Amino acid sequence: MDERVREHAETLVDWSARIEAGDDVVVSVDEGAHDLAVAVARALGERGANVTTVYASEEVQRAYLRAHDGEFDEDPIHELSLYENADSVLSLGGGRNTAGMADVPGERTQRYGRARQGIREARLDTDWVSTVHPTRSLAQQAGMAYAEYEEFVYDATLRDWESLAEEMDQLKEILDDGEEVRIVNEGTDLTLFVDGRTAVNSAASVAYDSHNLPSGEVFTAPYDTAGVVTFDVPMTIRGRDVRDVKLTFKDGVVVDWEAAQGEDVIDEIIQTDGGSRQLGELGIGMNRGIDRPTGRILFDEKMAGTVHLALGRAYDANLPEGESGNDSAVHVDLITDMTGDSRLEVDGEVVQRNGVFRWEEGFEG
Repeated sequence: MDERVREHAETLVDWSARIEAGDDVVVSVDEGAHDLAVAVARALGERGANVTTVYASEEVQRAYLRAHDGEFDEDPIHELSLYENADSVLSLGGGRNTAGMADVPGERTQRYGRARQGIREARLDTDWVSTVHPTRSLAQQAGMAYAEYEEFVYDATLRDWESLAEEMDQLKEILDDGEEVRIVNEGTDLTLFVDGRTAVNSAASVAYDSHNLPSGEVFTAPYDTAGVVTFDVPMTIRGRDVRDVKLTFKDGVVVDWEAAQGEDVIDEIIQTDGGSRQLGELGIGMNRGIDRPTGRILFDEKMAGTVHLALGRAYDANLPEGESGNDSAVHVDLITDMTGDSRLEVDGEVVQRNGVFRWEEGFEG
């Protein structure tokens, strides 16, 4: 086995999920992630955890959803119980076909998501962590040779997370103390209101309220939004290509939208429920091991020099105790590149210009 796979597993179990003896752990294994699953299982066994493994496959999911009549039972108890009784859920992504769900009707996917909202909440109540094992399908989606993609994944994942956490804490403090965030870019002039919210230093560990490996972003939950934003980083959403999405906000709600490609996907997302017309997240990428878009949101939203906004559900970690944030059955990220002629302001002060933070070499004040 490639030693990097073992290191990936060790990082996931120890740094990210903080697994201890006696923890009840669900490991969800996607197609193609077998080697990582073996390494994770070994690490969990060495730590004395209790492990249940489940199989994840978009092709299996497609077969089920296309065959079903669309009247789904709400939160089936056998699945709900699994996550209600788990301490941690480790999701090992991979896959054989990145467009495996492309021909599933969007309305059926929405119904399925709404029917499993309780299951999703139960999973999110655990110390969950999602990661990705490099596969040939993901390399192809990213436009890379397989060996090149392996290098990319491990450069993004096997980092000095403690040092990055210290750097990202500077941005967290700025956002925690701020009231208004303004994003100015080509086709974008957007103001987001974040006072009273808590930013998360997403350093790839549940100890930081961070649930992705790799990570490398600071995110918060705006409660109001006004202006227009253009997302120019290509993405694959629900197995379909999406390009150049433009959203217009008024009083915190999307009032107009368009896309050069994949507008039907954006339509589906925005019309899911009342919360899908509002933002649940403002995230700022800071992982310089991720230097290009890959079509995989786990990586792309962490890319240094980008900002992403998520339509739909807000994370509880960003909210004051007792306050409910934006609620939705979806949480879909869209990304804009900030490395051109752009700036990110907090309360009128420029924090980042042209993708460079004010504490980094090369920042132009």
